[in-house]
Amino acid sequence: MNQRPRNANPSSSSAGGLRTEDWFANLIGLGLVIAAAILYANGQSIAWITITPAKWSHLTDITAHFANHWLQYLALYALFAVLFGASVAALGLRVADYLRSFTLVYLVAVVVFTLGQWDQASYYNLEPPLVALVLGLAISNLVGLPAWLDSGFRVEFYVKTGIVLLGATLPFNLIGWAGPIAILQAGIVSIVTFAVIFFVGTRLKLDPRLCAVLGAGGAVCGVSGAIAIAGAVGAKREHAPIAITLVILWAVVMIFLLPLVSRELALPTGVAGAWIGTSEFADAAGFAAAQTYSGYAGHVANISGTPEAAINAFTLMKVIGRDAWIGIWAFVLAIVASTRWQEDGVRTSVDAGQIWARFPKFVIGFLIASAIVSLVAGGVALADYNKTINPGLVAPLKNLRTWAFIFCFFSIGLTTRFKQLAGASGKPFWAFTAGVVVNVVLGFVLSTQVFSEHWESLSR
Repeated sequence: MNQRPRNANPSSSSAGGLRTEDWFANLIGLGLVIAAAILYANGQSIAWITITPAKWSHLTDITAHFANHWLQYLALYALFAVLFGASVAALGLRVADYLRSFTLVYLVAVVVFTLGQWDQASYYNLEPPLVALVLGLAISNLVGLPAWLDSGFRVEFYVKTGIVLLGATLPFNLIGWAGPIAILQAGIVSIVTFAVIFFVGTRLKLDPRLCAVLGAGGAVCGVSGAIAIAGAVGAKREHAPIAITLVILWAVVMIFLLPLVSRELALPTGVAGAWIGTSEFADAAGFAAAQTYSGYAGHVANISGTPEAAINAFTLMKVIGRDAWIGIWAFVLAIVASTRWQEDGVRTSVDAGQIWARFPKFVIGFLIASAIVSLVAGGVALADYNKTINPGLVAPLKNLRTWAFIFCFFSIGLTTRFKQLAGASGKPFWAFTAGVVVNVVLGFVLSTQVFSEHWESLSR
């Protein structure tokens, strides 16, 4: 979800060839997972380089921590700088600009992560995702940054890498158990939301191609969905930016709204994660909301479930349930556009290859990472898994995932300009907002009523 692209962005998952952020996210994520698995098989671990701030109560605690572990933080920075820097170079961007920008992102991430480890952080709602987002928004809209820094704010790159790493913490047995429900629930909400947006838009006399792009942005995969469908239906140049602006506007609102409402209702973490996955419009924003709610587990009274349940439920709903269908939606709507909307000037060639071209490739990496850890953990009892595999293999990868997500959340704020969000008003706003209302309400009913027992079981 790169909201402020000043230069051409070669990151689209629909771009031809292998030089896309999707594929480099796979290379980085899977490379780390494979390296971790090989070391673990030989009695070693990558834990040393996946350092995270320790829990602290007083400033002396955290200063002592950094005094003892500064070399690990430097090594972690070098690891990310090399992996992301090499990928950025292959994508045709200036490495020097990227590294200077990423240095800022990393330093802020360390500060934000440290603040989130304060023993009073939950009381003051200082969860790292929200703090990173708010700080980024404040800098972007109140201070401003030079344009060359944009190269380091790779929102989609960071979140896609994080999703691949997330696969290592979500083994196949969980996907096989919860996936069908996630796909069913996501299918219901996606179809209804798209239908509402398209119906309201056409009744407001909007171009059907714009209605399709708006509907995809709200029902399928946020910004990526809007871009993919715009190309599939032959939309006008201004249609995708309108949809992207509305997706960003409501995605940012939902980052704050969904965790707060879920907290007031004391929803189990799995149930809240499923609702967030059903109702959020963008992966990065959804992960921010889900990870925020996961931070309440064990710290806020009456909220049951494990912290990971919120992340896992969100991933099953959004990545497995919704994102994976983006190619199918693009293909179907391309057929509709070519057969029903030609009088509006559309000339779209329908090719089954669009399914693969539009498919989010990082989902493949997510599934492969899950398969690798599933093979390592095959036949291992839960007690042994928690005693050996989790601390030696899974936990270090989870730390890397958390760092990637904080980079992403801070970048969302830095690339969001409130002035741009004011550009999509009038009829497109009301058509999209109608879908938002239906999306949130229907998602809540399905998550907390229809499939509540299923998602509560995930919390345990």
